[in-house]
Amino acid sequence: MGKTFISLLRSEFAGYTLSKLQKDVLAGITVAAVALPLALAFGVSSGATAAAGMVTAIIAGVVIGSLSGGFYQISGPTGAMAAILMSIAATSGLTGILLATFLAGVFLVLAGIFKLGSLTSFIPAPVITGFTSGIAIIIALGQVDNFFGVKSQGHNLIEKLSSYQTLGFSAKPLTVVIGVLVVAGMIVYPKKWNQKIPASLVAIILATAITMLFKLPVATVGKIPTSLISDERLVLGSIQLSSLKEVLVPSISIAMLGMIESLLCGASAGRMTGKPLDSNQELVAQGVGNIILPFFGGIPATAAIARTSVAIKSGAQTRLAGIFHALILLLSMLVLAPVMSQIPMPALAGVLIVTAWRMNEWHTITALVKKKYLAGIALFAVTMVSTVVFDLSLAIVIGIVAGCIFFVAKSAAITISVEEVDWSRMGLPQSDTAKNWAVVYISGPLFFMSAEKLQQAFQSLSEREGVIFSMRGVPSIDLTALDVFADFHQLAQKREQEVIFTSLQPEVEKSLELLWHAEEKPEQHFSVAHALHSLQKQ
Repeated sequence: MGKTFISLLRSEFAGYTLSKLQKDVLAGITVAAVALPLALAFGVSSGATAAAGMVTAIIAGVVIGSLSGGFYQISGPTGAMAAILMSIAATSGLTGILLATFLAGVFLVLAGIFKLGSLTSFIPAPVITGFTSGIAIIIALGQVDNFFGVKSQGHNLIEKLSSYQTLGFSAKPLTVVIGVLVVAGMIVYPKKWNQKIPASLVAIILATAITMLFKLPVATVGKIPTSLISDERLVLGSIQLSSLKEVLVPSISIAMLGMIESLLCGASAGRMTGKPLDSNQELVAQGVGNIILPFFGGIPATAAIARTSVAIKSGAQTRLAGIFHALILLLSMLVLAPVMSQIPMPALAGVLIVTAWRMNEWHTITALVKKKYLAGIALFAVTMVSTVVFDLSLAIVIGIVAGCIFFVAKSAAITISVEEVDWSRMGLPQSDTAKNWAVVYISGPLFFMSAEKLQQAFQSLSEREGVIFSMRGVPSIDLTALDVFADFHQLAQKREQEVIFTSLQPEVEKSLELLWHAEEKPEQHFSVAHALHSLQKQ
């Protein structure tokens, strides 16, 4: 893996010029403008702090960006990760998040070493779409407190929303106004302007300026440290085996989510640039970054498609663009910390609500509905609901299992048709000894779910003198289906009924040969010409 990474770097920086450096710097500045408000927002929404989001974006940008499997990958805190961290924060606090991040990093490194980067290809596309929409719902509903200025309690989203019945829901008008204005502003903001200055950054700047100018009584982000090393961080000597056991399950969820997000982001970006992602190297990079992050007070990081696509569209040439974006964020934190601490919470909530809406893969969802792809719609809905109600990792498992069930059910839809034998079409003369013959055309895989349909079709063949099974369209056959043919063959022998199989796939032919005893000649049962010429001699 090390040699592959070195060759990747050599190829990436071959012929690197001052012109390419300028493009990387400009791309870094553009990405930083997009990443700044999102880093603050995702830090808060994860149950940590805005400062933790900034630290994550900076460290991830440098460490993960340097080791990434693709020059275009920009990593940092994401909405999907914030959704999973909310429940960890409610039960284990920031300490639990830091420990889970560290352990998830270890799992990601191991996944890269053992070359598990192709696992995401086994996840059906509607499952990914449903997963993304479920996360979007969690993010949006998770901003109710900050958007309306209310308080909730509970360890998960359902408990938090239910707590309003006992705690009451008394929205603060001024807080709601700021949130609504930010949402409205981001919606009407011209797309052409957004390419130069992101709407989220403009909205937060204006909301902060108004709040500071009129000294509005709304909740703000609070203190932003001017150091990369947070007071609330993981200390190596404090890590205990018992503590790691408590966060084992959440850490697996974080690792799975990090793997899925990063590799899907890389796959999309690879198509945009024409340079595929080294998926296993990317997992190692994500793992190393997440192992380091907790010791600075950072939360989990993963590659982010929004920031990555901005980097590509802004002309990023190498991984230096991601590093420059991190350095610009660091400079912003050191210089603008007093101003950033005054950012109103409803403004961040508004940004996250719009971001959650745009996270949905609307073109895919629309296509599923228009094409009436019922199995895809069902997979999407099941995964989306599972993501909101259950653990995110469990939602992925449920989605994959549901996908397998739908696939098996669809595979069971074999076609069977019974027709009279047309000897002239086969190039054979009509024979008085072979009048009442039928040819059975079968298409589709034959397995346990096909058995009943086979049995029903075979019932109409009992009065035939001979039966030809044409099975060119049968790619496979299992033991249950073989038993059905074995039973039919035994009855056919008692009725002195001729049975012939033709147009068999090699694997199917090998399986069917087991139906005949060793003293018989199987080739007679697989050659129409051989069997019929024998009959004509009778």
